[in-house]
Amino acid sequence: MTEFIRRRTANAKNDILSGLTVALALVPEAVAFAFVAGVDPLVGLYAAFMIGLITSIFGGRPGMISGATGALAVVMVALVAKGNAMGAEGEQLGLYYLFATVILMGFIQMLAGVFKLGKFVRLIPHPVMMGFVNGLAIVIFLAQLKMFPTLVPEDISFWGDMGTWFRELFNSLATNGKFWIMLGLIGVTMSIMFGLPKLTKKVPEALVAILVVSAIVIFGDIDVATVKSFIVEGSGGKVEGLKGGLPEFQTDIFSKVPFNLETIVFIGPYALILAAIGLIESLMTLNLIDDLTETRGNTNRECLAQGGANIVTGLFGGMGGCAMIGQSIINIKGGGRGRLSGIVAALALLAFILFASGLIEQVPIAALVGVMFMVVIGTFAWSSFRIMNKIPRTDLFVLILVSGLTVLFDLAIAVIAGVIVSALVFSWENAKRIRARKRMREDGTKIYEIWGPLFFGSITAFNEKFDVKNDPDHVEIDFVESRVSDHSAIEAIFALVNKYKDAGKSVKLKHLSEDCKILLYKSSPMFRDVIVEAIDDPRYHLAENPEAFTKGLGEYNL
Repeated sequence: MTEFIRRRTANAKNDILSGLTVALALVPEAVAFAFVAGVDPLVGLYAAFMIGLITSIFGGRPGMISGATGALAVVMVALVAKGNAMGAEGEQLGLYYLFATVILMGFIQMLAGVFKLGKFVRLIPHPVMMGFVNGLAIVIFLAQLKMFPTLVPEDISFWGDMGTWFRELFNSLATNGKFWIMLGLIGVTMSIMFGLPKLTKKVPEALVAILVVSAIVIFGDIDVATVKSFIVEGSGGKVEGLKGGLPEFQTDIFSKVPFNLETIVFIGPYALILAAIGLIESLMTLNLIDDLTETRGNTNRECLAQGGANIVTGLFGGMGGCAMIGQSIINIKGGGRGRLSGIVAALALLAFILFASGLIEQVPIAALVGVMFMVVIGTFAWSSFRIMNKIPRTDLFVLILVSGLTVLFDLAIAVIAGVIVSALVFSWENAKRIRARKRMREDGTKIYEIWGPLFFGSITAFNEKFDVKNDPDHVEIDFVESRVSDHSAIEAIFALVNKYKDAGKSVKLKHLSEDCKILLYKSSPMFRDVIVEAIDDPRYHLAENPEAFTKGLGEYNL
């Protein structure tokens, strides 16, 4: 028992310090995503707390951080707006439709875990994974640019009047002191994070950087954007600060949202999209953390935990969420490896809301932006540039495609498109590998030895290998070096046999797999006479009968 506890607490200090760092970084992110979705900041903060706590305890990837995310928030905007339009002015009916949608989203994600669909993340090719990482790094970078002071008035269009736009930009750069102060503080943050690990790795560099820059701003009385000003400006002055209470059970969901077919039709598509985006982002982040830590998480357990967390979040007034790659990278780089890091981050975030809102509101946005810039540098797969000329062009195309679609649309569309393109390329390449070696036996029988996979993509090339009209009366098709993969291939074999039959010629099939033979027997009784069951080929017996292994070695003098 003592050894068990010692192993479990060996990384406790790193987990706690890293968790505190993540909690600080979660505040502006959760608030920003709440603004994007068009809901109160506390809705985003509660989601970050509840999602983070539940997935840290029950999830399939220790060290991974979950919370409110931008990928989900952009989908929620239309849902909240349409929901508000369905109710009276000021009723905020859209918020309750959002809670109901998040609950349904959670049930869908739990079903994915129950049916063990998480394992299908293994089918995502490496170029798609690299594209996802690069695209997400760009998205995180662009999101931080919005934190900078506005340099060009929004009513001046870059494409409409480039001259005026550049003139305003140069004038702002020359006179906007806040911009340069913020840039300097970001530089200090990044310098500390870059240099501190070279001196010591006993403390998380991100936490030290945030504390140092916050001290510089507070004691130097520097006028820069802080967490409080960010919240006030983002809400248009409607919200005064960060302070709130404990999450409360939302009983109004059941009274304001009618549970009928019309509601399901309205929220169902949103719930399905949110569930898909959440699972894809979470499982791909899980894979990334697996690579960084050289360990392996449990995808199905993560699906169940994410689903359960979203159900609880919806019931207690949160906007739902999934894994956050930026905060997860901060946690891993800070030494957080166990479940304790995520638990500390979630509880610290709640403590900030309840007891330390005044302190957290003084943290400068520049410090948090600097931390996220370092996350971008650490997240982006810089090796992409090195391998551009070393990988197939199709893989390079997929990598760039996924990166671009992640930035332009969202992660789900990017990953699905990347997987589809990769699958089509794979099918096309394998379709070209079908071969047929032809030879004549002494008795006049023509032998076709088929090589390569036989599936829907290769059946046209397969059919072109045969000359039914000019072939002799006896033909034998040997599939010893081929694999019949799908129904299209079986139909192609069925059609080919019928062509030989119609031409009055005899055809025999050898070395078909058991599943293929069963399907052909079901399709037509004539295959009982066409398929050769008694095989005299030692190669075939070695594959089918392990007991023949020793004998086979002797026959081949191996």
